[in-house]
Amino acid sequence: MNDLLTGRLIIRPLTAADAETIVADDAGSHPDWAPDYPAPGERIGARMFLKACAAIGDPQPFGNYEIRLREHGTAIGGIGFHGGPDENGAVEVGYGLAESARGQGYAREALAAVVELARTHGAAAVLADTTHDNVPSQRVLLAAGLELVRQDDELQYYRLAL
Repeated sequence: MNDLLTGRLIIRPLTAADAETIVADDAGSHPDWAPDYPAPGERIGARMFLKACAAIGDPQPFGNYEIRLREHGTAIGGIGFHGGPDENGAVEVGYGLAESARGQGYAREALAAVVELARTHGAAAVLADTTHDNVPSQRVLLAAGLELVRQDDELQYYRLAL
């Protein structure tokens, strides 16, 4: 799987070796990582990716990706799928950015790229969720074309038909 390129980002497919490094190393311990990368969410995603690799092999294109700045290659976050398409052809996405990279439109740009990737690989819909108090994430999802379809006591659920 090749890198996805956007105007400002490189969306790089995660490898098992990358995931192991993310799980094991301290934030900012690599010269090509933002000082506050990886955040706890990236570590969770890397662990999920390693479990998927152990169970089914490399899950690409419906795996995990590292978000890097094109300008100098610095890793600032992660984005990925929670598995391949379900019985209805829907894929679920999750993403996170280092705090230092938030508020600059990077999450919206990365999400648009993986939505297009899902479309290209035959997914029928993209799903995502976020907490009620995560207004920035809600804005990212809406900007990417997802619509709020339901909510419960903990989460808001979004969907985009492809």
